[in-house]
Amino acid sequence: MSRRPRSPRTAVSAVLIALACLLLPFGTLAAWAAYGLTDTGRYVTTMAPLASDPAVRDAVADTVGEGILREAARDGLQPPAEVAPFVHDAVLSFTRTPAFHAGWDAANEATHQSVMAALRDDRADDVTVDLTPVAARVQHRLAADRLPFAESVPATHARVTVLPARDLAALRKGYRVLDVAGFWLPLTAVALAVTGIAVAACRRRALTATALGTALGGAFLGLAVAVGRRLTLADLADRRYRPAAAAVYDALTATLRTASWLLLVLGLAVAGGVWGIRYVRVRRAPPAGLRRCRRPLPTHPPDSVGRRGPPPPGAPPRPPRHSPTHPPDSVGHK
Repeated sequence: MSRRPRSPRTAVSAVLIALACLLLPFGTLAAWAAYGLTDTGRYVTTMAPLASDPAVRDAVADTVGEGILREAARDGLQPPAEVAPFVHDAVLSFTRTPAFHAGWDAANEATHQSVMAALRDDRADDVTVDLTPVAARVQHRLAADRLPFAESVPATHARVTVLPARDLAALRKGYRVLDVAGFWLPLTAVALAVTGIAVAACRRRALTATALGTALGGAFLGLAVAVGRRLTLADLADRRYRPAAAAVYDALTATLRTASWLLLVLGLAVAGGVWGIRYVRVRRAPPAGLRRCRRPLPTHPPDSVGRRGPPPPGAPPRPPRHSPTHPPDSVGHK
């Protein structure tokens, strides 16, 4: 028995749904980068809890402490090696104060604004952040601890380069692509999915395929986030900063991970719902043989020859029913 060829509507629907499911994870990633990372207020709100993270506080203490000792050595003052732990402890103690939390938010806001301004403009300078206020507060804390060289530590020119000028050209192109793709990719994916379901010969199967493709796209997006985290941490040369980098990466990608789980759960829920509705309908429907044999109940008892009900008005009288094996004789006897 040959299989019936598929209609062109089925082929068109399959292509549209496949494209929609392929674009969905990329559209989610582009929307997250375009609207989640480029907004300064959201970025500062996302980074604010990291001021209380132990790994981040240790990284800040190491970076600022080394910078203080380096600035002191540059000005001709060479602190002894035994002083380094005291500097680290002083900075670490400062990171537990409300002043550090305020400075952390201010530094993140200034850094993000500088980066976004560099991406939107055509300047070719390095993007730097000024840590002078933080260094000045640490200097006062060292002086309060009565360290002999604390007053001689300079608190100026404490700027950190966060984005080299040589990387700005490539980042500007990527930012402009994400700015466009973050809006159009999700919209295109939704339009393709709706069109593919609408033109399908069997919309139930098309909806199930779209839901399963959405769940697969969510799983792929979650896997990409996990692989990106592993590669990001592997690229760090200094292993001391990996816990802090992991905390920052997890904070920035929290929305993306939530979106991947949402796509996965939503796709599986819709596919399961469609299957469940079909299963209930099949269970409630009678078998095909019973549907063919079902007849309406009689409203009149059968007559002497087995016929039910009177003939309709104006119809000719029905001939008597005879046995096919014994035809009647001339007088009507069988």
